[in-house]
Amino acid sequence: MQRLELTWIGKGNEPTVEPRILLHDTSKDYGDPSSDNMLIHGDNLLALKALEQEFAGLVKCIYIDPPYNTGSAFAHYDDGVEHSIWLGLMKARLDVLRNLLSNEGMLFVQIDNRELHYLKIVCDEVFGRQNFRNQIIVKKGTKNVSVQFDTVERLNAGYDTILMYSKNSSLRIPNLFIETEVADVSGSWNNHWRGTDRPTMRYELFGIVPESGQWRWSKERTYQAVENYKLLQRHLNQYNVDANDQLAFDRGYLNYLTEHGITDAKEFQLVRLSSRGKPEHYIPPSNKKLLSENWLDLSVAGRQTDFEHEKNELILHRIIEWITEPRDLVLDSFLGSGTTAAVAHKMGRRYIGIELGDHCYTHCLPRLRTVVDGEQGGISRAVGWQGGGGFKFYELAPTLIVTDAHGQPVISQKYSPEMLVAAVAKLHGFVYAPDPDVFWKQGRGQDNSFIYVTTQHLTVAQLDNIAGNLAEHEKLLICAPAFDVGLGRRYDNINVRKIPQSVLSKCEYGIDNYNLNIVNPPELDEEEWDDA
Repeated sequence: MQRLELTWIGKGNEPTVEPRILLHDTSKDYGDPSSDNMLIHGDNLLALKALEQEFAGLVKCIYIDPPYNTGSAFAHYDDGVEHSIWLGLMKARLDVLRNLLSNEGMLFVQIDNRELHYLKIVCDEVFGRQNFRNQIIVKKGTKNVSVQFDTVERLNAGYDTILMYSKNSSLRIPNLFIETEVADVSGSWNNHWRGTDRPTMRYELFGIVPESGQWRWSKERTYQAVENYKLLQRHLNQYNVDANDQLAFDRGYLNYLTEHGITDAKEFQLVRLSSRGKPEHYIPPSNKKLLSENWLDLSVAGRQTDFEHEKNELILHRIIEWITEPRDLVLDSFLGSGTTAAVAHKMGRRYIGIELGDHCYTHCLPRLRTVVDGEQGGISRAVGWQGGGGFKFYELAPTLIVTDAHGQPVISQKYSPEMLVAAVAKLHGFVYAPDPDVFWKQGRGQDNSFIYVTTQHLTVAQLDNIAGNLAEHEKLLICAPAFDVGLGRRYDNINVRKIPQSVLSKCEYGIDNYNLNIVNPPELDEEEWDDA
């Protein structure tokens, strides 16, 4: 059955990514040694694949801010190759991110208008169109205001978009309320507020003195309206009007105006609506606002480091507070300067941050160290952050299979025996978990299955010894570089395979960078382009 979808050059040929192991670098750990927060340096597609087996379905909130594909490709091909590479690599990442996301989780992808609509369709394909939740806009400033006047080709873009997806279409998300600095004038005080800013029109009302903006009426007129409402309140109380019955309240209000010969009710509008139909109380304006997709009260840019594209801690604070609870797991695979991890840490969430660039060392590491030490920038004061916790640092292992001087695939010499066991176990779908008492139980799979990886030649005697200790309901996979003839068929519950041959077809090897920041895409000749 045909379906509506976006196609591009190379779609369907996404990379078969090597699920590498992660190497714990204890020299870069910081703070509480029992912390399970993770900072990972390496290509994020490889790192996501490395996490997939252990963390599938466990991440509550994913926020990513990928490169916006601003690289300049050759004009002759209308950027088709560039867009195709970007979309293909984004889809590969989204596929793994969906696997990592929990059934109660949410994905947030921030993007600008260059690839927004293409990315939306790809996300629809990966997550299901029914799981698209919102398209949130956040304010984006212009570095140089004069840029707006330098061109007539297009208008200045004033916002970025955050695409929001769930994994489960039946998932209900909580309403998003935010604290406002002044009263919610669109609600309690209705239209008694103006967007203009006259200091002479700012005065105390119901205990609130706004720092900016202005009231619609003068102080004298407003105070008279309050006094008038007190008279109205007495009238309604006299007739025992039910404060919770809006219809009865409206009738009583009109009767009062008629009895007193009042033809202009404007002086009653403010206080009547501010009471929400409850004349026995004066309800001050709420400082909580129900938020829509319009987040233009927040700016994209952050101010905690000198990183060029740093994100505002307030954006991440709003998302994480809304979607997660303390100890929930948050993931950002385009960590940048470390904003998502910093905010998650201050808010008591667990987190995984991945960054390829050197700024993992120059920005993320020092920033998270200062967070552990109790820095007071960003959202620290708002959440009462005083320091504590910690994180662990990881590097991606090198590729498992390399080519020797004769062009033959061999196991990389950079792998220690322990690394080799962990890598081969992961490639075969086993969890690396060496049994302290049984040497050949190095990894555990499903249905009482185990894996044993050895760098030595496997003999008949060795296999028979293992088989004698293998329970009848257990199964074993043995991987060795060489073994005696016939061992693969000697026992029904033992499978013997040769390495590296047994893992060669599992994935791509030797690729260390699936970079999304495309600047110089590969060129196609005319014949290749026509065939694409």
